[in-house]
Amino acid sequence: MPFKYPAVRRDESKVDDYHGFKICDPYAWLEDPDSEETKAFVEEQNKLTMPYLEQCAVQPQFHQRLTELYDYPKYSCPYKRGDRYFYFHNQGLQNQDVLYVQDSLNGPATVFFDPNTLSDDGTVALKLGRLSEECEYFAYGLSTSGSDWVTVHFLKADDLTSLPDLLERVKFSCLSWTHDAKGVFYNCYPRQDGKADGTETTSNMNQKLYYHVIGTSQSEDILVAEFPDHPKWHSAVTVSDDGRYAVLSITEGCEPVNQLWYCDLQQLTDGITGLLPWVKLVDNFEAQYSYITNEGSVFTFRSNLDAPRYRLINVDLQKPDSQYWTTLIPQHDKDVLGFVSCVNQHHLLVNYVHDVKDILQVYELSTGKLVRDLPLDVGTVAGVSCKKKHSDFFYKFTSFTTPGIIYYCDLSEASPEPTVFRQVEVKGINQDDYHTSQVFYPSKDGTKIPMFLVHAKGLKMDGTNPVFLYGYGGFENSIQPYYNVAYLLFVRHLGGILAVANIRGGGEYGLTWHKAGTLGNKQTCFDDFQCAAEYLIQEKYTTASRIAINGASNGGLLVAACVNQRPDLFGCAVAEVGVMDMLKFHKFTIGHAWTTDYGCADDPKQFQWLKKYSPLHNVPPAPYTGPPYPAVLLLTADHDDRVVPLHTLKYCASLQRGPGGSPAQRQPLMVRVDTRSGHGAGKPTAKAILEDAHIFSFVAETLGLGWKE
Repeated sequence: MPFKYPAVRRDESKVDDYHGFKICDPYAWLEDPDSEETKAFVEEQNKLTMPYLEQCAVQPQFHQRLTELYDYPKYSCPYKRGDRYFYFHNQGLQNQDVLYVQDSLNGPATVFFDPNTLSDDGTVALKLGRLSEECEYFAYGLSTSGSDWVTVHFLKADDLTSLPDLLERVKFSCLSWTHDAKGVFYNCYPRQDGKADGTETTSNMNQKLYYHVIGTSQSEDILVAEFPDHPKWHSAVTVSDDGRYAVLSITEGCEPVNQLWYCDLQQLTDGITGLLPWVKLVDNFEAQYSYITNEGSVFTFRSNLDAPRYRLINVDLQKPDSQYWTTLIPQHDKDVLGFVSCVNQHHLLVNYVHDVKDILQVYELSTGKLVRDLPLDVGTVAGVSCKKKHSDFFYKFTSFTTPGIIYYCDLSEASPEPTVFRQVEVKGINQDDYHTSQVFYPSKDGTKIPMFLVHAKGLKMDGTNPVFLYGYGGFENSIQPYYNVAYLLFVRHLGGILAVANIRGGGEYGLTWHKAGTLGNKQTCFDDFQCAAEYLIQEKYTTASRIAINGASNGGLLVAACVNQRPDLFGCAVAEVGVMDMLKFHKFTIGHAWTTDYGCADDPKQFQWLKKYSPLHNVPPAPYTGPPYPAVLLLTADHDDRVVPLHTLKYCASLQRGPGGSPAQRQPLMVRVDTRSGHGAGKPTAKAILEDAHIFSFVAETLGLGWKE
C-alpha cells in the first residue's frame, strides 16, 4: 500500500529569476531552521520514519550484532612530544576516543584527556588537539553536537591544570604553536548577527588569522593576517620544523591550489606584535604547495605544479624566482604521490597511491633517492606519526577486513625493520570468510573505473545477490579501503556484496581524474556510478531491484542525482547529508567554497550545468506517471552546518509530492532527521551505531532481505 506522507505547504509565489529563467522554489520556507513550520515539518517526518525504521524485520538483530562487534579496542599511532608518547584509544563502545600518555612505549599509560567527561551523551567532541613543541602545553578545540564551530581551551601538559585562556568563534582553523611555546596561531571569524551554534545557515566570510599569547585574553590576540578584499579566503599557518619560519597557505574554495607566503620569525626583534611582514613566495592560485620540511633556507614542497600526480620540489628562499626551483622527486608515470613526512633528520616517508592502494617508502631528503620499501598488505595507510628530529616512526595499516595494524620502525638502528607494534582482532569476525577483489569496469566514455568488491567466499554468480554500492566522486577525495563493521555484517548476515566505485571527481589518479568530474563535467560522476551498477548486473552479480546505493555529502548529491536520472536502475537509495539544491548551495555557511567543484548559479553558463542535475530541480512534478522510484532514505541532522539540513528537507518535500504521489510508488520515500548531531565528524559511537543499524535495516526491509545466522 502506498505511504501517506504529511501534507506540506507549497508557496508557488516564490519564484527566483536566474538569467531570465524563472525557477519556482515552493519549499523555500524550509530554509528557516527556527520557524515553527519547519520544526513541525521535521517532527511530522520523523513521526513517519522512526517507527518504520524501528519495525524493520532485521533491526533488532542488526543493532545488537553491530553493537557487539563494534566493541573492539581502537588505537591511533602513538606520537612523540618531548620525551613522552601520546595516542588515542577507545575501549570499544566509548562515545569519544580518549587521549593517553606514557613515558616510554612499554611503560604504563595514563589518561591525558577524556572528552567523554564533557557530556552525558558524547555530543562534545575533540576536534583539534596540539601539544607544544617540547610538551609544555596542550591546546584543544571542542565542538558540540557535531557543529563545525570550535572553542579552544588550554592546559599545562605536566600536571593537567587548566588555563583560563579561551578562544571562541573558531572554525576551519589551523592551530600552530611557535616553538618557544609562548602562543599559537589560529583562525576565527568576526562576530555575526544571530546565533552561531551550528543550527544557523549564515554564510562564513572574512576569516582572519591571529596569534594568541598564553596567559592573555582573546580580546588581546594579535591580528597577524587578514584579507579584507578577499572575504572567501582561508589561511593556515605551519611553523617550520626548525621553528624559524611561519609558512602561510592561502586557499579560496576547495580546489587543490594555494598561495604561499612566509615570515622569518627570527627577524622579528620584538616578537609577534602585529600584522606580520609576509613575503609572498607564490601570489597566485595556479598550483598547490604543501610544506614538507626545510634545510635552512631550502624548502621542500609537495606540489602539483606541472604535475597532476604531484611531485616534490625544492625552493631556496634566497633565490625565490621559479626559474631556480628544482625537482627533488619527479612525478610518477602512473601513481599519485600522496602524503610525505620528514623523519630522522635526513629521510622522507613517502606514500604513493597505486590503483587506489597504498605504497609506503623511505627516501633520502638530500638526493630524493629511494632507500627502501616498507612492507604493506593490499589496503590503506590510515595514519603515520613521525617528526624530523626523531629517528622512529609509526604507521597504521587498514583494509576492508583489517581493523588496524600499527607498525613501528627506528631508522637509527643498523638495519631497521618495521615490526608489528599493535594488532587489533575483532571477536566474531573471521577475515578468511571474506573475499576482496578489485575490478575495472568501462564507463560511458570507455574510461576504465576501479571498483572494490567484498563478499563471502564461494559467491554464486546467479544475478540475485544484494549489493550495497558506495560512491563519492568529488573534491579530489580518494575512497581507499577502510574498515567498517556494518559493511561486514551486510555481507555476512544479509548475504550481500559491498561495492565501492572509485568514480571520477575524486583524487584516485590525481588532478586529471578529479577535474574530469567537476564543473561542466559533473555528469561524468553520475555516469561512472550508474555504469558501476550496470556492470554488476551484466556480470551476473545482481539485478537492479537488489541494488542499494549510498553516499554522503557530495556522495548524497551523487545518489539523489542518479535516482532522478535512473530510478529503474536501483532498488534502494540512501543519501546522507547531501547537497540537493545546486542553485542556492553557495548562499549558506561554507557552501561558497564548493563553487570550485560545482560552479555557481550566479554565472549564466554554470547555471545551465547545475540546472541539468540539481537533485531538487530534477524531481519530476506531480502528477507523476513515470517508473516508480526505488525506496529512498534521506538522512540529515539539526546541527549540520557544513551541508545545512534545508537541502535534504526541500528535496524530501518534492520527492514525496512527485513520485510519492504516484499510485505505482510502493516503496517508502523518507527522511531521518537526527538531533544534537552534525555533518558526521565527532559523532558519538552510540549515535553512529544506531544510524548504521537504521540504514541497513531499511536496505534489508526494502530489498526483501532476511537475517542469516
